[in-house]
Amino acid sequence: RVTLLELMMVKVSDKNSVTSEEMNVFVRHADFLAECFQEKCGAVLKLTAAADSEDEEALVTIRLLDVLCEMTSNNSQLEHLQALPGLLETALDTLRLTHLAGKQAVNIFTATHAVTGQEEVSHPAVGFKSHLIRLIGNLCYKNKENQDKV
Repeated sequence: RVTLLELMMVKVSDKNSVTSEEMNVFVRHADFLAECFQEKCGAVLKLTAAADSEDEEALVTIRLLDVLCEMTSNNSQLEHLQALPGLLETALDTLRLTHLAGKQAVNIFTATHAVTGQEEVSHPAVGFKSHLIRLIGNLCYKNKENQDKV
């Protein structure tokens, strides 16, 4: 699943080679991807426990967020995703929970807290909060109703 999402990510982010037919396919699948993210977003919080750093559901959720960020960066998919019920609320709730989890334990969600010394950042959840903020920002872009919710 992670590999499939990574392939989708590459295709969605390469805006030059995407045909209008492929874009329509992405829009049709956006509902499914958003629904999956909404259902599984809590799995990422399990990564705060050191033993669960390779939790497959959490890795899938992280990749789902990456794909949704890219989809909301594209104007043809943005309006559709902005109108989805519950996506913005889920992103906001998940951001609050990851912020609290980062305060209660080692904060694996931001790069500044995950780096110790000169080692490379390798935890899959690093940057998760920034991607949530990006998704929230994209969902609020030129959308007064979503802006008022935030």
